[in-house]
Order: sequence, then structure tokens, then C-alpha cells
Amino acid sequence: MKAPEHVTELLEPVIEGLGYECVGLEFQPGRRDACLRVFIDAPAGITVDDCARVSHQVSGVLDVEDPIAGDYHLEVSSPGLDRPVFKSSDYQRFAGETVRLRLRERIDGQRRISGRLEGLTDGGVAVASEDGRRVVPLEAIDNAHIELEP
Repeated sequence: MKAPEHVTELLEPVIEGLGYECVGLEFQPGRRDACLRVFIDAPAGITVDDCARVSHQVSGVLDVEDPIAGDYHLEVSSPGLDRPVFKSSDYQRFAGETVRLRLRERIDGQRRISGRLEGLTDGGVAVASEDGRRVVPLEAIDNAHIELEP
């Protein structure tokens, strides 16, 4: 689940100020094990030291600003090989790659759609698959991942 927009707006400038791309944030609420995940990237890739550096800075901001009520733990990592898509601009950026979409509700009987990402259109995200081309409204997408090509 995406993190609340105010948290993203708070942390994105901090992360970018350190020289990293803020790929996106996820917040998993829970009674005892709530988690805020921060995904970062850089042209040279991400190391454990990069994650520790960002974690230190972000922790300080979160402690001072306290934008999320309750207890949670912070995780900072690279987006990995199965890169999550958070920003609408990423649908254009990764055009040509294979994408996997999970929808909030069924569209034409399907809740999951995979195929070649064609980018953004006025109607939403265009995906070409064996079943043909579809345009999925952005607001219908629960989450999306760019898949590693074999």
C-alpha cells in the first residue's frame, strides 16, 4: 500500500538531497508490526551503506515531524529486480519493459494484467499482451511491478 502522500512529500526532498532517487514509499499498517518501506535508487546501484545513510537521515526527519501516528519500523532498500512502480511518470519511463499490474477491482473479469508496457495514454496505462492491447485507468491500479526480462 502506498504511503500517505504527506509522508512522501516530506521524505522525497530529503532523499533526493542526499543524491538518491526516491523510487517510492509503502506503508503497511499493523497492530504490532507496522512498517514504512522506502525504496531508493542511484545510477551506480544501491549498497548497504547507501541504505544506512538514507535510513539515518529519514529517521531523524520522521522523529521530528512525526507524520505517522503509532509505532512502526523503517526499512530502506533498493527497488530490487522486481521494481515497484509508484509514480505515473514511471509508466512512461519504463515503456517497452514487461509490467505486472494488480487491479483494485476486476476489469473484464481480470484482476491481474501482465504484458509489454506501452506507456501512458489519456485513458491510463497501455499494456500489450497476448490477449491484445488494453488501457487501464491509473486509479484502477492497486500496484504495479516491472518484471525482470529472462
